[in-house]
Amino acid sequence: MSTETVAGQQPETGPARGRIKCVVWDLDNTLWDGVLLEDGEVTVRPEVVAEIKRLDELGILHSIASRNDHDAVMTRLRETGLEEYFLHPQINWNPKSHSVAEVAKALNIGADTLAFVDDQPFEREEVAHALPQVLTVDAADVATALRTEDFQPRFVTDESRVRRAMYRSAAERDQVEREYTGTSEEFLATLDMVFTIAPAQEADLQRAEELTLRTNQLNSTGRTYSYDELHELSRSEDHLLLVAGLTDKYGSYGKIGLALVEKGSPAWHLRMMLMSCRVMSRGVGTVLLNHIMGLAKADGARLRADFVETGRNRVMYVTYAFAGFTETEREGSRLVLESTLDTIQPPPAYLTLDIA
Repeated sequence: MSTETVAGQQPETGPARGRIKCVVWDLDNTLWDGVLLEDGEVTVRPEVVAEIKRLDELGILHSIASRNDHDAVMTRLRETGLEEYFLHPQINWNPKSHSVAEVAKALNIGADTLAFVDDQPFEREEVAHALPQVLTVDAADVATALRTEDFQPRFVTDESRVRRAMYRSAAERDQVEREYTGTSEEFLATLDMVFTIAPAQEADLQRAEELTLRTNQLNSTGRTYSYDELHELSRSEDHLLLVAGLTDKYGSYGKIGLALVEKGSPAWHLRMMLMSCRVMSRGVGTVLLNHIMGLAKADGARLRADFVETGRNRVMYVTYAFAGFTETEREGSRLVLESTLDTIQPPPAYLTLDIA
């Protein structure tokens, strides 16, 4: 069954508002009028360019899945000034579903956060069959289909506006890493990483809500929190709401971590912890957790942590296990883990930890 969605129609299942992180575009008779390899000259559709730029301002990324000649396409995109908008473009003769899956892999995001725009029903059906999580859109419906709630984040943060630049920096890092001949830790040491941890301020709360909505793989409970909920928790004397950020010599990763702790005796309770998928390969996944463990131990408490199996967050369970947490309660997919805090790992030597 096709998952194709027309303008104004929500899919029957799927994540909440603003779920789309990247739009993957066909080119011929979609981004431009005409077929590049047949017509030679093609005319870019101004209404499509306007939508690409509008979504880019909202923090939604763009890529390409096109059966085409790579060099000819890139030349045309450079001529039109559009090359910079497309991350990891897939221009080849593979099935479109393969190209869409490659985009998701390159950006390290789920297929359910992608939309695919194409003028050909066959191509949309092929993607829908192979990747039913992907939202497919008829190119004729661009003016309305890209304005549904799937494409409307509740907040547009400063980080949203520079998201494409951050992903481009990440691609540059990845290229340097592929060419590096030393060990992984030796490479990480060349990045001059600074990991910051601070109590969430009011200016952080929009991004904090966005993190709970957008982060799936590295989210300990899968729960989302609204701005109002986070605002109240940040002011609570019984809770600690921490935000983590990361920078290196290539630039900022932005705010990439969030943790909510309920303080108490004899145990603190880590209600939620998440990290952006952007930093999975940077070896910083345990830094925030170990910091919280140290705070609890200094308060003379044990540390308990909620964990809810979502089918996508196995990495977070492994993170807790490696930090010495063991199960104390289980009810279906809901677990409570606990650490006696006998062993707390220091931050890795290849980064600087900055605690506010």
